[in-house]
Amino acid sequence: MLVSLLLLFIPAGVFCAPIGDEDEPFDLDFSQLGEEMYRIEERNDTLKLLEEWSSIEDGGMNPEEMGPFVQGDLYQPVVAKNAVKFKSKKWKNAIVPYKISDDFGNGEVQMIKNAFKIFRQKTCIRFVPRVNQRDYVSIERSSNGCWSTVGRVGGRQVLNLQQDDCFRRVGTILHELMHVIGFLHEHTRYDRDQFVDINYLNVRFDAIGNFWKESKDGTRTYGIGYDLGSVMHYSQKAFSWNGFHTVEPKVKYSGRIGQRDGFSNKDIKRITSMYCSSS
Repeated sequence: MLVSLLLLFIPAGVFCAPIGDEDEPFDLDFSQLGEEMYRIEERNDTLKLLEEWSSIEDGGMNPEEMGPFVQGDLYQPVVAKNAVKFKSKKWKNAIVPYKISDDFGNGEVQMIKNAFKIFRQKTCIRFVPRVNQRDYVSIERSSNGCWSTVGRVGGRQVLNLQQDDCFRRVGTILHELMHVIGFLHEHTRYDRDQFVDINYLNVRFDAIGNFWKESKDGTRTYGIGYDLGSVMHYSQKAFSWNGFHTVEPKVKYSGRIGQRDGFSNKDIKRITSMYCSSS
């Protein structure tokens, strides 16, 4: 009992160490998302949408919900002509090499590094500058939103953070970095219908697929309950065409659904369960 109480007050990273063989195939199968996950939009309105969003009073959508990819911010590279790769791997020894584009300003670089620091303080994940590692994350600054690949896909993989709008809250960067280490969105969990209702009448017709649930066999919850406060949960107005809620909780919840202020306790537990031992 005493140990359990102590765990509530001591940062997760204190007890964390990388788990076993991280080079085994990752437990996420993206085949249910189909080849849409590999398409590149020819018509990309993300820049315009984010410019308009910046002037809207806070409390609505998050910037990564406006991207041109699957569920707004999920994109996987095509590994060969006419071939797609639906599985990814964990990062070896919980170490993620990165390279930050020179296009970022000093303040933006510092905010990215602050996100790295939060991972280091709370979990066993370590983001380290790339030297010559084959697999690494290239953090870039193009004008097509906040988005990332999922898991370690092999070679150079991109995490994109558009100027200004992806830097309003550190949680947006944490969200994309959680994709990098292999996490999908909370609102697409296979058990989500027990906790939220999706108001499809309010969802943009072209975005209905963004609310498809993951298969029970293709994802892991690690026995950790659904989390309305997760940094991986989308907002209540995600993909709305009329400004009304698309996501409604079935239980009373006083916090902000789709918060981007930082990790929830369950976010930390999930990362620890996937990558870190807790002895």
